[in-house]
Amino acid sequence: MLYILAGPDDFSRSEALTEIKNGLGDRELLDSNTTVLDGRQLTPNQLRSVCQSLPFLAEKRLVIAEGLLERFEPRTKPGKQKGTPKIPARQNDCKSLVAVANEMPDSTVLVLVDGEVKKGNPLYKALSPRAKIRIFPLLRNKELQQWIGRRVAREGGSISPRARDLLGRLVGGNLWLMAGEIAKLVLYTTGKRIEEEDVRAVVGYSQQASVFAMVDAILESRASQGQQAMQQLLQSGAAPVYLLFMLTRQVRMLVRTKELIKEGRSEIEIQDKLGITADFVWRKTAEQASRYSLERLKEIYRRILEADVAIKTGKYNGELALDILVAELCR
Repeated sequence: MLYILAGPDDFSRSEALTEIKNGLGDRELLDSNTTVLDGRQLTPNQLRSVCQSLPFLAEKRLVIAEGLLERFEPRTKPGKQKGTPKIPARQNDCKSLVAVANEMPDSTVLVLVDGEVKKGNPLYKALSPRAKIRIFPLLRNKELQQWIGRRVAREGGSISPRARDLLGRLVGGNLWLMAGEIAKLVLYTTGKRIEEEDVRAVVGYSQQASVFAMVDAILESRASQGQQAMQQLLQSGAAPVYLLFMLTRQVRMLVRTKELIKEGRSEIEIQDKLGITADFVWRKTAEQASRYSLERLKEIYRRILEADVAIKTGKYNGELALDILVAELCR
């Protein structure tokens, strides 16, 4: 049996792999008959040796190859990626790996686990006719909302449509984070329906919303709003050093966003390069990047460095340094 689990949503890939394991009998016996291989370095002979081995005291042997399909992804610039085999060698490896999959005994279950795989991948195309394939893209919009609803129900809770929408906007498509936030929300509400105020009270990303408000006020020279947002964050337990770090991080992200937009990159490409998974974070970042000049961002960055030095040298304590910083930037 051959499975292909591919796509950037590694949370769903992991759950799918767990489902496969659960369907292969006793887990203790399966653990002793499971081999995990690094597909990026795997040779056809190594894979053949493992796949041809019969299980010990069990019906099935599970072989998991991670990153094998990635080796055969079409390259727009051949030879640029380190460790990529030359085209003839790749072709030979591809044929040999397909032969290994075709020759496996019925007792072997081979699972290929990869990230995003293009349709032109030769190994993927060759194995597709005999494989059970599941593709896991990052969830967005309606699909993400549906996943949240199912996950909340699975955890034994319920959630209002407005709370579900807010949760999706704050956390985005990182399902590892989302699953953790949902678990916290269900525990926090103890049998009651999750509402918007619960999401704002529990979800860590709500603090990031306040950071955006502070950054907006500072960039727009709104001193009173900037001071108010900063004080709210400090009162909620945020450390001055953390706020300085978040301000620095946001300015860097805005500069990088402007650079990538100038290069003509798509929204999806920019989000991937910046590591942004939450729609809320991306919308705010793109909006801020479009509104402020590079010169303004450089000036803010210089002032932040001065505040950081003042704190580290003991010239000012954290809160005083932040107060002075906000006052100077809003002047």
